[in-house]
Amino acid sequence: MDWLLVILSLIVLWIASLCKIIHTSSSPSRTFFLSNGGAFCKKNVLLVVAHPDDESMFFSPTISYLISRGHNLHILCLSIGNADGMGNARKHELYKACAVLKVPLQKVNVLDRPELQDGFGQIWDHNLLARIIKEEVSRHEIDVIITFDGYGVSGHCNHCDVHYGVRRLLQENPQSLQAWELVSTNIFRKYSGPIDIWLSMLLAIKDTDRMHCLLNEQPKKSFHAMSEHSSQWVWFRKLFVSFSSYTYVNTLRKINV
Repeated sequence: MDWLLVILSLIVLWIASLCKIIHTSSSPSRTFFLSNGGAFCKKNVLLVVAHPDDESMFFSPTISYLISRGHNLHILCLSIGNADGMGNARKHELYKACAVLKVPLQKVNVLDRPELQDGFGQIWDHNLLARIIKEEVSRHEIDVIITFDGYGVSGHCNHCDVHYGVRRLLQENPQSLQAWELVSTNIFRKYSGPIDIWLSMLLAIKDTDRMHCLLNEQPKKSFHAMSEHSSQWVWFRKLFVSFSSYTYVNTLRKINV
């Protein structure tokens, strides 16, 4: 009986959390990420990821927020995800997913360099990453970079290396760039689905200068985008996208160096 009560409570909380997300999407947003005192200011934003599908699995709330508010979003994917020999297919899947997410294909850059190959045993040089990202920043006059934090959500070494590559760039250019990292959560929050929005919002309120909580106003679009990565759309990733808090909310924290 106690277990039944717990399960019913979780179901009610899950539904209430989804209702909160839907209400947010149909009402004026109170989130002022990348705005000056609440006034709109269009930014050139660069999202830096390691592999095709990172954008859909982890960053879709951020992408949805930026696109819906008219920011100029570019995506730099530092590998084609060729660990299983499907890199060319995964590259084209990324373009298809970005079309779903309303990111113009000419603003998506996917690299395939011998020094930056997908894999848990592949160590990426942080200085090289900083140089590559700097070139992209200069090419598109980027104001803001968004990427993984030091743990990289899943602990994947490529995700972590991307973070440290961005940090290296910031250390070399401390005044010219603003950068934000996607906050990694513990396993319980990570698989709590939309329920995590409450704690995420609370933590962001406590530190409004350094943290922003972005709710995914179109979670169905995240499923659609991830499904375009057909080579990766296996049963456990379907479960991940369903139960992952990153489908429903992103907490971004300012990177200070």
